[in-house]
Parts: sequence; C-alpha cells; structure tokens
Amino acid sequence: MPSSSVSSGEPGSRQVDDVVERHRGTLDRALTAIQTREYWSPYSDDVATYGKAAHAAGAAAFHAMLGQPLELHQPGVDGVVGPAPVDGGERSPYGITLRVSYPHVDPLVLLPEMGAAMSTWRTAGPLVRAAVCLEILTRIHARSFEFAYAAMHTSGHGFLMGFHAGAAHALDRGLEAVAYAYAEQTRLPARVTWTKRPGPTAEPVVMTKSFQTVPRGVSLLLGCATFATWNGYPGLFASLATGNAVLVKPHQWSVLPLAMTVQIAREVLRETGFSLNLVCLAAELPGEGLGKVLAARAEIRIVDHAGSGPLGQWLLANAPQARVYTFTGGVNSVLVDSTDDYRGMLANLALTLCLYSGQLPTSPQNLLIPRRGIDTDEGPKGFDRVTGDLVAAIRTLLADAEQAPALLGAIIGPGGRACLRHANSGALGKVLLASHPVAHPEFVDAQIHSPVLLELDANNPAARETMATDHSGPCYFAVAVDSTEVGIAVLRDLVRRKGAMVLGAYTTAPEVERELVNACADVGVSLALNLTGDWFLTQSAVYSDLHGTGANPASNASFCDGAFVADRFRTVQVSKPLHPGLAQKL
Repeated sequence: MPSSSVSSGEPGSRQVDDVVERHRGTLDRALTAIQTREYWSPYSDDVATYGKAAHAAGAAAFHAMLGQPLELHQPGVDGVVGPAPVDGGERSPYGITLRVSYPHVDPLVLLPEMGAAMSTWRTAGPLVRAAVCLEILTRIHARSFEFAYAAMHTSGHGFLMGFHAGAAHALDRGLEAVAYAYAEQTRLPARVTWTKRPGPTAEPVVMTKSFQTVPRGVSLLLGCATFATWNGYPGLFASLATGNAVLVKPHQWSVLPLAMTVQIAREVLRETGFSLNLVCLAAELPGEGLGKVLAARAEIRIVDHAGSGPLGQWLLANAPQARVYTFTGGVNSVLVDSTDDYRGMLANLALTLCLYSGQLPTSPQNLLIPRRGIDTDEGPKGFDRVTGDLVAAIRTLLADAEQAPALLGAIIGPGGRACLRHANSGALGKVLLASHPVAHPEFVDAQIHSPVLLELDANNPAARETMATDHSGPCYFAVAVDSTEVGIAVLRDLVRRKGAMVLGAYTTAPEVERELVNACADVGVSLALNLTGDWFLTQSAVYSDLHGTGANPASNASFCDGAFVADRFRTVQVSKPLHPGLAQKL
C-alpha cells in the first residue's frame, strides 16, 4: 500500500497513528476485494453472530433515543426540527411515536465553517483520511442494532432488512467507497525524482515533483427515505475520504439514521484532532425545501442524490457549480422466455415481488411474458398458467402470518398506498391478484399491504404508458408480448426512455441469452439471468456487484467504481530543480 505521511505536530497525532495502525489491514483487504470481486465483508450480516445481549442492548438504546433531542453542537443553529410529527415529517410507518428533535442550522453561518475545516483534513493525506473513515464505520458497526431499528422505524424495513440495509450492508458500501477513494488518490506517487538529459554532453535536468490531492469543496448529501444509509454512505464516505467536508441533508421522513451517523462521525473527528465541522447535519423544517436551497449555493461543489427523478433533473439543471451524482431509479423489468426450473423461478419471482413491498430501487415492476406461453421443465405453460401459478406462489409465500409482515415491511409515505388503491380498482389493468392489508403481530398501526398484480397487453398504447410509469409500492404488471423478440425490443425501449437499475430474464436458449446480453450492453443496464435459488434480482453484493451503471437515465453514476470517486478531488503538482551534484547521489 502506498504510504501517506502524518505530521507528528498536528493535534491528535498519536490518536491518528493508532487509528491508522488499527484499520490498515482492513483497508488492504478491501482494496483486494474491489480488485478480485470476491465475496468478503468485515461486517457480518448474520444477526445471530452478535448474540442476544447485543440485540437487546441495541433495542434498548434505540428506544432511549425516542422523544429526546439529538445533540450535535454545530455552528449556526437557529432552531429545532421536530419533535412533534407533522404532515410530511419523520414518523414510523409501524405506528410508533419517534419525537426525536434535531438542530436546524443557518447555511450562511454553517457553510463557511465547513469550508474552513478542510485545510488540516486535506494535508492529512489519503491514508489518514481513509483510516479515520474506517474508524467511523467501526463505531457505527458497534451500534448496528440501533441502526437496524432506526431504519425499520423510519424507512419501514422489516427488522432483518433494517439490519442488512440499514447497518451491515450499508457499512460495506461505505468501506467500498473508501477503498476506491484511496486507490484513486494513490495512483500517482507522492514524490518522484525526474531526470532528462538534453544532450550527450549536457548536464542532466533533475527535478523533484510532488503530487497532492486537493478536495473540490463542501459536499452535499441529499438523503433518501427508503435507504438512508445504504444509499447515503457511498457518497458520504467517498467525499470525506477524498478530503471534502460533507453536509448531510436527510429526507424529512428518515432523519434519524443519518443524524446518528453524523453524531458518530463528529465524535471520531474530535478524538482524532480534526474539525468536527467536516461532517454536519442540515435537517429541514416542513415545506422548507432546504435541499434545493443548499444545492444551488456556490459553496456546494459536490451533490449526491438518490431519490426522485424530478429532483435529480432539477439538480443537474440548477447546480452547475457542483459535480452532481444522481440515482433516481427507473422501470425495472423481467423477461420470461423459458426455464429449466419452473418452480424455482416462481419461488424466486414471488419473493422478489414481495420483498420490502417493491420499494427497493432494484425491484422489478414489469414481467414480460410471451402470450403464447413459455417452455419449462414441466412442459409448455401458457400465459394464463404462468401468471396464475405466480399468483399462487405469492399467496403461499404470504400465508405465514409471522413471515409475511417481516418480508413485506411497511409502506413509507402515502404515495404507495394510494397507488395500491388505484391499482386495486382495476383502473390500470385486469386485476390478477388484489392487494390487502397485512396485520403485524406487534404493531397494530403498521402500514403493511400485500402486492397487487395486474395484466397488461403490450399492444395497447395505454398499457405501454402504464408499464413505462414508475408506480410506488408493490404494484406489478404481467405484460403479454407477441414474442420473446418483441419483449427484448420492449426492454430496450423502456431502458432508453425511462432507465433501469437492473433487468432480469429467464431463458434456456443460447441465442436468446446472446441477444439479451447485447441489448443490455447497447442500452447500458446490468442483467441478471435465470435466478432460481437464494439470490434475487433485488440484491447487490458489495465489493462485487455494481449498483447502477451511469449509462442510462436511472443513474449517472455507479455504486461503486473509480468514476464515482475520482471527480471528487484534483491533484496539484509542485516541481523543483535539484542541484546536479545532489542528483548524482540519488
């Protein structure tokens, strides 16, 4: 690993040395993982490995936070956000009262302080910054159960998904970003001696050249409601590891997970001798529209946004001073041509459609099925048989009263529930499976609903527009297409026009697989083929899988690759001639 100097005269240098020593091995291992793309994680996603005592302590700590102010001691505080829940504010989709309050800040006061905080952070170098980021991740990991409950009661995850997406896998995404940031910043050596001979008898020109990475400036993270940490940590840690200060503006429905993150980051920065104002929180008042206000300010040089498409387009048009990274989702689809494991396909699709009530950015909305039917290991299956068997698989999966609410999670925000009501009415298509409320054994007010599946005909212009619209919540369409070839053409059109994070397909025909691979390369979307076991279209393996490609309208970047981090910093060079006599000694 390339070295990075630490000035022993800086405040907190002993603590910094300890942090570097403690985390250097993990950073090395992460650097290996992003090269080999193998499975690896320092953060176990198996709840049982932590023990019942850790779970109980985390649950108690989460409940102790409720109804309390979350203290951050930031500059520019001019009010309080919360704690009373208001329309559009933070509340649990499971019905419990949160009533956590957060500081409200004046950007005119806060942003200059954040800009001033970057000087020492910049000179610390890539290794120190990476190690401090890993210490922040380690502190978060120690509170994984608190984060799991915070994700559950803000984003509506079932507990296990809250643990995975809100803690373990989010930490992996953060570490992945740190590893890429370190790798990109150390591509150039810190210092070289450069020699050129102008002629056979001339004295050589000998220069020392040093290269230092410098940050773009203050980075703005606009949090999302459904995956505050999983979607937020890549941008947060990519910017912080490359020397930028980070202002975190959470979604108003899901403040707590990112506020806890900021609190922990500020604790680590204080202990290691850096300015706390490298990481700050900007919670917004109802109707304030603080995200747009901040994004347009000249001090903001980087914006990370995972959320609504209209806001993403607004940012690209109205924040020209900043490098904007957007993940706005799209319309994901699955094409079913043929399968050699019909029951495995049905089970995989049923769980995929139920998981987190279709609120994952990788959840498929459209199932394209040839109207003639498909070939399977059980013989030919007509369109009606395939859709009927899928409905039966979903009903079987949700028949367990204890498993169903944990799998579905709660629907966050009113949009998803309104979409389900509209779909249930038959206004969008023929109802094959109606949605209904699902009771939670613990939370009587939980907003949990089963999926709705509708039938559409791709030859109908109105149906084509319906399937090209991103519908909130677990609203799915079985779309009859004239042939597999037509289905592939529909996929191409949908991705070009609306974008997609991922596509799925089932086929036993090599020629169909080749055409699908070519089509996805043409339109810039990732493809998952023939998933029938315990891996699902909605999953993304950190250090191995890329989330988004940046090559279609669903996103302009990817979690995570070199492009996601390299434009968050620049490299400045200092050149100085060496005395010829000294050069001969080198």
